[in-house]
Formats: sequence, structure tokens, C-alpha cells
Amino acid sequence: MTSMAEKRLEELGLKLPTPPTAVANYIPFVNHGSVIIISGQLPMCDGQVQYKGKVGSDLSLAEGQDAARLCGLNILTQLKTACGDNLDRVEKCLRIGGFVNCGPDFTDQPKVINGVSDLMVEIFGPDIGRHARAAIGVNSLPLGAAVEVEAMFRIR
Repeated sequence: MTSMAEKRLEELGLKLPTPPTAVANYIPFVNHGSVIIISGQLPMCDGQVQYKGKVGSDLSLAEGQDAARLCGLNILTQLKTACGDNLDRVEKCLRIGGFVNCGPDFTDQPKVINGVSDLMVEIFGPDIGRHARAAIGVNSLPLGAAVEVEAMFRIR
């Protein structure tokens, strides 16, 4: 049975990647009652970081947004697993936390993290997909990634 979210992914021509493995001592998600907390996801596909470097110098704003969107797809992969393969259990995207690898003069972190925020609204619609958010600039991220994103959802 295909969920509405998965139908929307298909309509957008998007596929959920294989869940990436943890790169340190943590688990990919925690289910606490009706809340799912997704650990920080990197812009990985097929076990490789697809966007490395600093947004604003090594990568363009558009590439940073693409990196954030890929992080979002990895979030959805983890979320699907956490929901027993049924994304229709998602009631609300509660929060997105985005970290952008950038230099000290870069100030467009919110625009970068729009890549994942926009994805959540495209997939779940505005009532479920809009969320609270933080967009933070950092001087480096694991494996040299350009972006890392964590998320929190309420499920039924």
C-alpha cells in the first residue's frame, strides 16, 4: 500500500534513498510515544556524501539548497522506517534543525535550509509540513558535508 506522501514523492519524481548508516555512536531515530526524533542527516546517497564543502565559497546557494533537500529525503527515509513503512501516520512535522557548513560572512543559512522546509511542505502539504525551525551556520560538519539536518515529527 502506497501512502499519500509516497504518491507525492512519485509525482515529484523523487525516490527515497537507502537509509544511511550511522557514522558514530547513535541511532538514526528515537520513537517516544507519538514523537519521532530523527538524528542529523547528511546529504548522502549510496553511502557517499554528495555535497561537500562550504556553502557560499565551495558551493553555491542553490547547491546548498539541493544538499538540504537531499538531507530531507534521508529524513523521510528514516521517518518511514520509524513509522513502520507508513508515512500516512505522520500528523505534523514539528521542528527542523539545519546546520550549514559556511564561512563567517555567509548569512543565508535560512535560504539554504528552505531546501528541506520546502520539501516537507511539498510532501505533506502546509498543514502537516510547516514546522518550527532553526538554521545555523557552522565552521565544519561530519565527513566534510555542506549541510546536516535533524527533525522531529508527531505521529498517530
